[in-house]
Amino acid sequence: MSESTRSSPPLPSLDGFVSTLRAVAEPTRLRLAVLLSRAELTVTEISHVLGQSQPRTSRHLRLLLDADILERAPEGAHVFYRVCDGGAGAELVRRLADRVPADDPVIAADAAALERVRQARVLAAAGYLRSHADEAAALRALQVAEADIEHAMLELIGAAEPIERLLDIGTGTGRILELLAPVSERSVGLDVSRDMVAAARAKLGQARLSRASVRQGDLHRPPFEAASFDVAVMHHVLHLLDDPGEAIVDAARLLRAGGRLLVADFAPHQLEFLRQRHGHRHLGIDDHDMRSWAAHGGLEIEAERTLRPPGPEQLTVRLWLLRAQPRSAAASAAVA
Repeated sequence: MSESTRSSPPLPSLDGFVSTLRAVAEPTRLRLAVLLSRAELTVTEISHVLGQSQPRTSRHLRLLLDADILERAPEGAHVFYRVCDGGAGAELVRRLADRVPADDPVIAADAAALERVRQARVLAAAGYLRSHADEAAALRALQVAEADIEHAMLELIGAAEPIERLLDIGTGTGRILELLAPVSERSVGLDVSRDMVAAARAKLGQARLSRASVRQGDLHRPPFEAASFDVAVMHHVLHLLDDPGEAIVDAARLLRAGGRLLVADFAPHQLEFLRQRHGHRHLGIDDHDMRSWAAHGGLEIEAERTLRPPGPEQLTVRLWLLRAQPRSAAASAAVA
């Protein structure tokens, strides 16, 4: 399902239609609508693209925020802005932005300036990733090919059930967001590391994935409402956490009834050096523990997959697809 072929959400009512049109019926705000439908940017970045002062830019952003066209996401000392993921007014704005002539001199200049912002992000992220390249290569050498893991993840997710909103927990470089973009309407990556969030944002910008975004935050205090995602993914995350069971329960709270949680992690192993060198808190995830955590979170194990490596000193990867029960059923299971 490509970004261009997905079914579109309904447009607003007549009053909402008029209100949205009024909000963007001004040259700078229309430019902002086009710009922020393509990328999420800070006020400083927006000011650079538009060639306007930050106070003036902020006034226009406030009007679009008040009209529920934009959303803002604080991240450390910065605040990122983008066209809202949901809402009829925001969908109308996205459609309008798609129809603004790309060869208009002002719009074309904005696009060129946005590309410079993206390249600056890529360069900054590359420096961080280079400093961790050896560690990443060492870990990849211990397991089956990442392409095999990704193929298995796509098979388990499948294409039969539409994914309106997807969450990648511990998104890292954003690779899983990129992988699952074709099968999801909108997706969000969450990571506690500001450096990794910056790297993921750069990757998404390079891939032109305007319906994918990233947020810095903690799963235990997530910047999202409960029961707001159809699918959540945890790719090689649990073995790094002090309490993987708590993370499963917290992830389950973010799923809508019937939503799915896809977990990929190492099976139990004896490579003790991974604790000291790479910060692994657990030497793999045991099936018994996963069943217990799933039940406590109101989840049922729907499918499993095992990917065995070719070498004896390498790690087996396990995948679990968990489904959220209706809240009443989950409560009954927890009591039992």
